[in-house]
Amino acid sequence: MSAAEATTGWKTIQRVILPSTDQTDTVPLYVDAGSASGIRLRENDELARTPKHPEEKLQMFSSGGREAHFEDLLTRHSMRVRSGEQVSFGTYFNAFPASYWRRWTSVRDIRLAVKTSGTGTVTVYKSNARGSVQRVDGRHVDGASTSVFELSLKPFGDGGWYWFDLAATSDELVLERGQWETEGGPDRPGQVTLEITTMNKPEFCLNNARILADNPDVLEHVKEILIVDQGTQKVEDQDGFAAVREALGGKLRVINQANLGGSGGFARGMYEAVENGSDYALLLDDDIVVEPESIVRLLTFADHCRTPTIVGGHMFDLYNRSILHTFGEVVDPYRFVPSLPHADMEVRHDFSIANLRQTAWLHRRVDVDYNGWWMCLIPTKVIQEIGLSLPLFIKWDDAEYGLRAREAGFATVSLPGAAVWHVSWIDKDDLVGWQAYFHERNRLIVTLLHSPYPKGGRVLRESVQSDVKHLVSMQYFTEHGRIEALKDILKGPEELHKVLATKLPEINALKAEYPDAQLKEDVNDFPAPRLGRGPLGGTAVGMPSKKQLIPWGIKTVARQLIKAPGPESAERPQGYLAHRDNRWYRVAHYDSVVVSNAEGTGASWYQRDPKKLRSMLTEATKLHAKLFREWDGLAERYRGALAEISSIDAWKKTFEANSKDGS
Repeated sequence: MSAAEATTGWKTIQRVILPSTDQTDTVPLYVDAGSASGIRLRENDELARTPKHPEEKLQMFSSGGREAHFEDLLTRHSMRVRSGEQVSFGTYFNAFPASYWRRWTSVRDIRLAVKTSGTGTVTVYKSNARGSVQRVDGRHVDGASTSVFELSLKPFGDGGWYWFDLAATSDELVLERGQWETEGGPDRPGQVTLEITTMNKPEFCLNNARILADNPDVLEHVKEILIVDQGTQKVEDQDGFAAVREALGGKLRVINQANLGGSGGFARGMYEAVENGSDYALLLDDDIVVEPESIVRLLTFADHCRTPTIVGGHMFDLYNRSILHTFGEVVDPYRFVPSLPHADMEVRHDFSIANLRQTAWLHRRVDVDYNGWWMCLIPTKVIQEIGLSLPLFIKWDDAEYGLRAREAGFATVSLPGAAVWHVSWIDKDDLVGWQAYFHERNRLIVTLLHSPYPKGGRVLRESVQSDVKHLVSMQYFTEHGRIEALKDILKGPEELHKVLATKLPEINALKAEYPDAQLKEDVNDFPAPRLGRGPLGGTAVGMPSKKQLIPWGIKTVARQLIKAPGPESAERPQGYLAHRDNRWYRVAHYDSVVVSNAEGTGASWYQRDPKKLRSMLTEATKLHAKLFREWDGLAERYRGALAEISSIDAWKKTFEANSKDGS
């Protein structure tokens, strides 16, 4: 059958793709060498129900063979299989996520068209929700051939993928093209506004714009590429910007506005998508590298969804590119913990250690509450009905939007095979420092808006516990921000737009008052620690057990309140702690210690101050008590104001007041 005959009346919904020439470390995400099964799991293997920790997985798995030859990758869509060798496209980017199409779209039958030249075999496999590998069909090919396989999505109710393998026999076999197709679908593909929010990361933005310019076929249905620049280091000032703009053929537009945070930037993208008549807004973070084919996949999937659906991509580690950071995120309604992984998934799965076929939990469909806005496609119909992002600056805007959409009847899907590489959270600690204000305030606001439990479930109790942890850790600047957050929550939702552009400078202005907020690049800039091994003589300190926690907390807080620090603690630290050792139950034993930050770029000097501890603990306790008393009324106020403060009209006024270039 010819290629033309194979595709007549059928539309491509996913193409086989291969890594670009500068991404040799991502090959395991696109193609695997070796047999189809890798290491098979028994049907009753407990791993199919209980994901293992990475260190346990290392003992259970090996990759089962060599990687594919990078020099055999001919183009972004074609590759060579050497005589006597076999490769599999049962990989993250090239297997077909059948269960997701089965669950969220009206598609029930698809077909696979594989165009090859040379001699060998094409074999199709599928998996079920338990990760069991099953052969579906196969055929021998010789010369120029297009192999077409008709496939059903009906068996994929709970999970499972399709994929195919190639094996070369007496001569090499070349994959010319592979694609998954379906009949029907929308008469007109949706148009999307692709928006990147940035704050002083112009190199990242320009790099992603260049990637898009180098892949014009993925931009066919992109109406506009919008960069919302909120920094002082402007994207437009970068060398090469003019050339990239020209290459994008007039689709690129830059909006300069005051720093309104991620929520202000993403809300601008939503707003502009509605204004220019797009069907979707695709939100992208700035510190990413995008797999451009993901744009096509998100748009194609969303076009086929039965109802308007938010469709997000996954996140891989930018600095360790075979590691998948998260496969699906949910919100614990009792605790409202941020970025909580779905119970069925592992965090930071490394595909270079265990591929898709070897990893049972990856075959179960994961249904999510929201998708991170590192890459998220939102229908403008959803935006017009439920509004834009809340004006939260940073943190919780994506989770809140997913919960709000869900309550309005709009689902969110984290779609496998669509992803970006993003700077990982592993080298960040945003619960300490200026971001603590936004974490505290926004978590409580989202709880007020969406918690189904009286008084927000466990959130207030955990908030008090966090105050104690920060205070006994001598993180007084962090605690000051958390106290300001409690005060601002009590002022009500009407203040959120007013403080959007001013709150961060206000918080940063407090740094001068606190030694723990003074970051120095070189640890030698601090006085050398006194002789000794710290307050406990170098003894390792573990976290108190649940039984010990309350008496430990009372004893520790009492000691820090009553016992004055030694006079030498203000002159010399008692020791130095690496960031990984900066734990509240360990730091609490010091009077003075130098602590490095998560990024490894500097360190701060923590110094115990009983007076600050006493005043801050008292104020935080009073504010929490007031919040507890006023919770029901405050929740009613926030819920009543939600439609207004997230509305297009409210955001339009904020954008006009904070425009930098008249746009």
